[in-house]
Amino acid sequence: MKLHGSDGKEIMSITAIEREGSELVIRGKVFGAMPLSARLRPEEARSALKLLSFSTVLFILSLPFRRNRKAR
Repeated sequence: MKLHGSDGKEIMSITAIEREGSELVIRGKVFGAMPLSARLRPEEARSALKLLSFSTVLFILSLPFRRNRKAR
């Protein structure tokens, strides 16, 4: 999976999302070169859920079924 900035350039390439104990570990490379291993703890996941509205949750669930659009 790749994350892109507002200018359309790749900022992060995610190679794995894994569970380690009670944490979620995201592995990848930032800007195509710098390895990264980020950990999401349960309390941070709860904080992230508070940022989501109901309509955003519905959008996230429908995202894998949407057609690709060109970057703006």
